[in-house]
Amino acid sequence: MDGKLLDRIRGARRIAVLTGAGISTASGIPDYRGPEGIWTRTPSAVHAFTLENFMADAAVRREFWRTYAGHAAWRAGPNAAHRALAELDGTGVAVRVLTQNVDGLHQRAGLAARKVLELHGTMHTTRCTGCAAAFPSADVLARVEAGDDDPSCPRCGGILRLGVVLFGQMLDGEVLGHARTIAAASGLFLAIGSSLQVEPAASLCAVAARAGATLVIVNRDPTPYDEDADFVLRNDIEAVVPELCAAVNG
Repeated sequence: MDGKLLDRIRGARRIAVLTGAGISTASGIPDYRGPEGIWTRTPSAVHAFTLENFMADAAVRREFWRTYAGHAAWRAGPNAAHRALAELDGTGVAVRVLTQNVDGLHQRAGLAARKVLELHGTMHTTRCTGCAAAFPSADVLARVEAGDDDPSCPRCGGILRLGVVLFGQMLDGEVLGHARTIAAASGLFLAIGSSLQVEPAASLCAVAARAGATLVIVNRDPTPYDEDADFVLRNDIEAVVPELCAAVNG
């Protein structure tokens, strides 16, 4: 690993980490835009992940629930990269994860829920679009697998929606504001496994860089923020993240 990079990150005490789908591919969860990504293999799937279409068309909702009922994320576990970040936090370094993922693997790796901001929501909770009641997604998916392919709210009959941000939906303003505060206060900002093409989450890189943080991007492919980064790594994420975490503590 580059000696200049090691010198810059050694001893960092406040670390913000933006994670995207690429950190979870080693756990068996496909990304979205890679060669085997969800949108790459099935471009029409984007239609089912658009809020307006989901709310207006029962057929779209059925496609959405079918997609998620068999999603690999339900069976996946955290990998070495998730565990390394949690272990780094356990050494006394202040680690805050700002994730675009909805799989909950950072928490399962051992990071406290309060240290993980789920920018795009979570797949583990389902909410009613009518009365806002919340239900475990596992219970809703059990209904789907039993034949209820467009499940409605058992309390008010409203449309149920997985607790994830869909295309055409705004991010929670409070969550985004908190994420910007964390990014601006970090001394080291790691962007791991994100294409950095989805805004406003990607702009957290610029927030951190403007505030003087060392910006390190770890991603297989080029990103729009590579020119803003102090260091860009194309290494395998599951291998390099533990190395970066070890380097922080010397």
